[in-house]
Amino acid sequence: MSERELLLVPGPTMVEAEVLEALAQEPLSHVDPRFVAIYVEALSQTRRLFQLTGGAVFLLAGSGTMAMEMALVNTVAPEERLLVVSHGYFGDRFARIAAAFGIQADLLSATWGQRVPAEEVAAALQSQHYRAVAVTHVDTSTGVEADLSSLVPLVKAHGALFLLDGVCATGAIEEEMGKTYGDLSYTIDLVFSGSQKALGLPPGLFLLAMGERALAARRAMPSIPAYYADALNWLPVMEDPSRYFATPPVNMVTAYRVAMRRLFAEGLEVRYLRHRVQGQAVRAALRSIGFTPLAEEDVAAPTVSCLRYPAGLDDAAFRGGLARRGVIVAGGLAETKGLAFRLGHLGNVTAVELRRALAHISATMVELGAHLDLPVAMEIFDEVMTGGLEVGR
Repeated sequence: MSERELLLVPGPTMVEAEVLEALAQEPLSHVDPRFVAIYVEALSQTRRLFQLTGGAVFLLAGSGTMAMEMALVNTVAPEERLLVVSHGYFGDRFARIAAAFGIQADLLSATWGQRVPAEEVAAALQSQHYRAVAVTHVDTSTGVEADLSSLVPLVKAHGALFLLDGVCATGAIEEEMGKTYGDLSYTIDLVFSGSQKALGLPPGLFLLAMGERALAARRAMPSIPAYYADALNWLPVMEDPSRYFATPPVNMVTAYRVAMRRLFAEGLEVRYLRHRVQGQAVRAALRSIGFTPLAEEDVAAPTVSCLRYPAGLDDAAFRGGLARRGVIVAGGLAETKGLAFRLGHLGNVTAVELRRALAHISATMVELGAHLDLPVAMEIFDEVMTGGLEVGR
């Protein structure tokens, strides 16, 4: 049996057989009691994932970008102000979406590969009243992980809502909405994500969790410039999935339930440790053969890495050579386009599969003229994996 192609872009990620089997079932009616029971469980799983007790969760058809829209339009009214703390291309997108809805957005953008300094965020919060602050947990373009431990208390001390884009983090990094960051009221107010990354599903489903303060913000607005994305239109269905507003993606919800059962069977803490150690091991291995991570290790994400090429290595030739070997990676975005590639190490990808990818990366480089000790990257990967997992236990 031939080895499966390794889809190691930052998303979509590889999908396991039992999840694909759920997708391939004959669709049920969206009001069939059997599907209603599936939907109820899927929503409960979402609450468990985010450790949300009050508020509401939404599991709907759409992309992560649709979730961004829903997050903003339900919490920040036109003419109110939003502060965006951006660590790359997808953080910047918050500001563009805000502008489309007449929301006044101020953008704090980091140097690519770095975080926005906490003192810059503090200065912005002191200079202006913001209804909300939007942060991308992991920016897919740079591989930078936001520091929630410093950002959440800063934002909450100024009375703003904390909105978290979890698209490239959810299911791989802790995003507990019940967790307090100092004061008991210092919690994350809203998280949204997509199905196609660490959760191990195809694209097409988004999840959004609104805490009590975020939900109260929507209820305080007489109306919003949205219909499908209006939380109040969906809320009756999320409370009782036998009710109707618009047809949910029944097979995606069914597959989501399967994927989430797998996630909880692995255990959240185990899963978070696995992602963090695999990310460290991949970057250490690739550094050893000439690649330079865009993000330094102290800000690097467990889910995706952006890696600058060694001098003389051509982007198209490298990624094309890898693709012929059955390893698919992503190109750089914006200022890293042609100068770096992005490797996703998230979802259900195993250490064995990442090790195989490293072997193909090394071999592709040799084909393109590099002089390498072929086993070196795999040896370093194994060493970091073993050490990291032992420390984590």
